[in-house]
Amino acid sequence: MRAEPVRQHEPRRRGARVMPSHAARVALAVALALGGTGIAAAQVSPADHEKHHPKGDGADAAPPAGKKAGMGGMAGGMGGMMDAMHRPPAREPFPEMMNSPPLDAAARERLRAAGDERVRDGTAIIAEGLDRLAGAAEVEDWAGMQAALARIREGTARMESGIAARRVAAGRSDPQAAATGWLKREMNLAPPPDAPTPRSGPFGLSWFHFLIMVALVGFAAAMVGMYYRKMHRAADLVRALTGTAAHAPIPSTASAAAAVPPPTTSAAEPQPGPAAPATGRWSGRLRVARIFRETPDVNTFRLMNPLGGVMPFTFLPGQFLTLTVLADGKPVKRLYTIASSPTQHDYAEVTVKHEPGGVVSGYLRDRVKEGDLLDCSGPTGSFIFTGRECKCILLIGGGVGITPLMSVLRYLTDRAWAGDVYLIYGVHAPQDIIFREELEYLQRRHPNFRAVVTVSHPEGTDWAGASGRITKELIANSVPDLASRYVHLCGPVPLMEAVRKALAELGVPADRVKTEAFGPALGRPVPAVVAPQAPPTGTAVALPTVTFARSHKAAPLPPDVPVLDVADQVGVQIDNSCRVGTCGLCRVKLLSGAVTMAVEDGLEPGDKENNIILACVAKSTADVSVEA
Repeated sequence: MRAEPVRQHEPRRRGARVMPSHAARVALAVALALGGTGIAAAQVSPADHEKHHPKGDGADAAPPAGKKAGMGGMAGGMGGMMDAMHRPPAREPFPEMMNSPPLDAAARERLRAAGDERVRDGTAIIAEGLDRLAGAAEVEDWAGMQAALARIREGTARMESGIAARRVAAGRSDPQAAATGWLKREMNLAPPPDAPTPRSGPFGLSWFHFLIMVALVGFAAAMVGMYYRKMHRAADLVRALTGTAAHAPIPSTASAAAAVPPPTTSAAEPQPGPAAPATGRWSGRLRVARIFRETPDVNTFRLMNPLGGVMPFTFLPGQFLTLTVLADGKPVKRLYTIASSPTQHDYAEVTVKHEPGGVVSGYLRDRVKEGDLLDCSGPTGSFIFTGRECKCILLIGGGVGITPLMSVLRYLTDRAWAGDVYLIYGVHAPQDIIFREELEYLQRRHPNFRAVVTVSHPEGTDWAGASGRITKELIANSVPDLASRYVHLCGPVPLMEAVRKALAELGVPADRVKTEAFGPALGRPVPAVVAPQAPPTGTAVALPTVTFARSHKAAPLPPDVPVLDVADQVGVQIDNSCRVGTCGLCRVKLLSGAVTMAVEDGLEPGDKENNIILACVAKSTADVSVEA
């Protein structure tokens, strides 16, 4: 019996005791399994068997008389395996089959013998690999384990080629098809042609993979549905908290699309200016997040989304919001300019001066605290400057009229606008300067911004700046290239009239001056419609009549009373806010008759052509009919 192949494993004490027997068992099991396919050493012809295993080979030598061929025969078989491992690898039988003619009996016999030899060699190599794997695992030799696995794969490949050769020899495979499959397998082109084709389900997938994909798609759809359900519930909650309509429009304009994001502060109650750009309004509730004291009678209210995040609307620098409060159980509206920059997305600020007897300003000062919700709508207004209109601008304001100018200034400096910005600001006393520290800071930070603040009554203070009102001389001495600039003017009506006259004398074209009034000019109380006195005897004077077609109501229209005032008296609802022709909320269609309007700033382009009027300023001396 040849035992040398076994002794070479003796240095590994545990492996020498266990693995040779185990490897032999594995090799024998593989050989027995292959025997079921017709591939076994016993099937080889005696001549071929003698050719590959000479008489001295212990694997084929008959056991001595009287001894069984048990372990001795197995050890002999192991010796044969060791010999096979040390022989040079047999040449692949496939290349010669690529262009071979149909196999005759002798060729099939040779192919069968070659297949048997590769099966035996593969079995021996697998056994060796298993032995090496167990030894390397025993000492945690990872590199050795990897090499052993490679050896096992080599043996497996050799056995596969032997099996394929046997199938060709047995007439179960076409020689050229087998050779082509071997070539493709060697070049990693495709699986062997005789490999079993897995059953395919829909779309070429196996049923297992198809069901997995269906389950994943269903799970994803369920997650998306849950997400949209949560977002819908969140939107409902926001609407419940803020009072926003389910599909409240977000304001937009031709400029707003290219404009900027959400809001910021300031209050002044705006008025005149060119065509209003906003074509839609948002309405709902905003939370008072912070209240800042600017001067003894001016506070800034920072308004935010009740649930956090960005504001529910966008605006342009110079536009305003409408705030509604309940005074004596009745809703009262006032307009307040947004003074913060549109570049601020999370809040909007309105700066409000408390006027003696002011209903809304008094309510905001005395009753509103941080955390409260306010009913708001907007933005509206056309007192806008974004920097696209001109390369230089002059801002002139008085008192709280600085608020829309501050929105423009903050917006331009936030965006590092390269044009020149000049501000002339007039107040009564130094303590009335709103945003004083911020104006000083912006001048230091932005060399293209210059501010001139004048105080009309500096007596008894340490004021060292300009004094007096805003005059023609102050403007001419403070601002270069005046005639080439756009001018935005906001303040009390007397101030604006005086400054507008001064600008005209300085050569500034009227169409380059935009104005916005505030204060008493806005939010004025609704005048009562006084019934006319009876005319003298013998004189018949008939007043014009205004007909509200949709409400099926009519009433006398005195020549000096606007249509909106009459609508209020007879209970016809026409949305409104400023009541001076600025905001454009009271726009209605004139069905018949003619009206005059002292202010037309609230009209949008095309309104006149479509017979749209502003009910708050529309007056007539003849019968009219409106769609309200």
